[in-house]
Amino acid sequence: MNKKIMSLGAAVLVSASIAAQEMQNDSINVQQLDEVVVSDSRFELKRENSGKTVIKIGSEELQHNQGKSVADIINSKSGIEIAGSRGADGSILGVFARGGRGRQVLVLIDGVRVSDPSSFSQEYDLRLLSAANIESIEILKGAASTLYGTNAATAVINITTKKVSEQSISLNVQASRGTNQNSDDQNYNLAQAFNSASLGGTLDAFTYQVGFSNRYSDGLSAIITPQNFEDSYSQINTDIKLGYQVSDKFTIGVYANQTKLNTEYDESFGLFDANYRFLSNQKRAGLTSEFKYQNGSLHLNMAYANYESENKSAFPSFFEGKNYVADIYNKYTFNDKFYTIVGLNFIKDETVFSANQDFKIIDPYANLVYISDSGLNLNVGARFNNHSEYGSHLVYNLNPSYTFKTEEGYVKFLSTYATSYITPSLTHLFGNFGANPDLEPEENRTIEGGLEYALNNRFRVSGVYFNRKEENFVFYDNITGTYGNADNKIDAQGAEIELKWNPSDEIVIAGNYSFTERKGDAAIRIPKHKINASFGYAISKRTYASLDYRYTGERLDTDFNTFSNVALDPYSLLNVYTEHELIPSKLKIFVGLQNVLNTEYVEIIGYTTKGRNINAGLNLTLQ
Repeated sequence: MNKKIMSLGAAVLVSASIAAQEMQNDSINVQQLDEVVVSDSRFELKRENSGKTVIKIGSEELQHNQGKSVADIINSKSGIEIAGSRGADGSILGVFARGGRGRQVLVLIDGVRVSDPSSFSQEYDLRLLSAANIESIEILKGAASTLYGTNAATAVINITTKKVSEQSISLNVQASRGTNQNSDDQNYNLAQAFNSASLGGTLDAFTYQVGFSNRYSDGLSAIITPQNFEDSYSQINTDIKLGYQVSDKFTIGVYANQTKLNTEYDESFGLFDANYRFLSNQKRAGLTSEFKYQNGSLHLNMAYANYESENKSAFPSFFEGKNYVADIYNKYTFNDKFYTIVGLNFIKDETVFSANQDFKIIDPYANLVYISDSGLNLNVGARFNNHSEYGSHLVYNLNPSYTFKTEEGYVKFLSTYATSYITPSLTHLFGNFGANPDLEPEENRTIEGGLEYALNNRFRVSGVYFNRKEENFVFYDNITGTYGNADNKIDAQGAEIELKWNPSDEIVIAGNYSFTERKGDAAIRIPKHKINASFGYAISKRTYASLDYRYTGERLDTDFNTFSNVALDPYSLLNVYTEHELIPSKLKIFVGLQNVLNTEYVEIIGYTTKGRNINAGLNLTLQ
């Protein structure tokens, strides 16, 4: 299998070389906008001037993935594995980036940190997101605590919600229906539904947007049993966003969101059908403001979130957590070469155990970006973390890159040395079982280097090597019955190759390969090899079709019947999607076919995976 993987990697590079030669021989002068990335610096920079590994999922790509969950879309990107995303709706998701664990990935919504303080590791539940309300997603890989603070150790998933229409009133409606079946029971019953509606617009200096979406499914059991009793899943999202432009220099906005999740699940210990239910209710509200002045701008983001969750099972439980975030920062551009940001970040997390418990974080930070005419780019920064429980901690980032411009593109060399940290969770510090208030933060060090070649804004290929070291990671000591900081270290390394090619205005070919190796523990559910490839074709101005291939290599999982680790076989999945505009820019219909070959595979031992499924729907916009 390794020889096949290496052969495929070589084939990708050979294809890249051939494609580049073909494009150099193309006499047509292609004019396209340069791609802009934001997450690595908080400034809008051309990709050629960015020294970090940033993946951008734009609105067009999201439109071409209608009917899929946010987790499924993100799972197609290099260096990312989301275990549970191929199972029954409502499955708990494990987000692994570059061989790390879920709590090493930070999720931002419109630039604001989101996490659930009442959860075991304070992760954000990606099941709470609705793709219908998302404008774009940027994935910044590597250590990013300098700009984003705790948990930004292996990746930052920066989600931007839908922009408000510039028209006075705009209505968007989406609806889809589909099957929800495993590979053994291909009954083709309609067991999955999604609906959303969004109304918004601009009235002089005032902007408004309200949205609602719901997702429902049944037809699958969460775990594999002889009976396979169906477990239902329901998710309801409500959003509101209001903005006002006070003057040419000053804008202010408020927003609110409520997400309710109701899912049935089974007994994971012993793997048998059970009439269990998980209920979650998330409420978020926030304020954003921007004041512009000559060469700079002052920003304030504030948010409050309340998380309530309840397990109705043989061991019932109820959790409630509250999260307060405030981030004030100043962006200043000295000229077209120097970009600076200086800020202060405040976080307060609290939850209830036997008593109310909380911690506070106050972090000043600064970052500088330098872009020279000679091609040298430099991104440097530092953050001084101040935690109410363990004191102070310094993290920093050094990210030089060099761009050689050519007549038709560029060659870029990039490198990074960065540190990051993960605060112990409230459960670790004050929970009812094994709490240890003397825990230190987990520390990560990341080194990476690579190159990127782009041609005519139609072709791009990149390769990156990374090496991470984890220290002080928090674990449960069975001997003492408490949480502690481990003495041993975790080493993770790997390589990522990405390719995007537009041989014409109608065709988009994209692919990525990830190699990940984790040493120091069992690396549960992290595939060593992973491949994603897609072919998109605009058949006409109104019709689009795509073919999507995904390969997940061998990885380990724990069999809780024997409490031993088992190697799971690799598997491949093939998906097809097509859409057609019945009324240009107004009414679009789409059909998606997942797991075309009805492949049977194991993602998590004992848990159901989806077989061949079909979904179809429409997208209507009126303005």
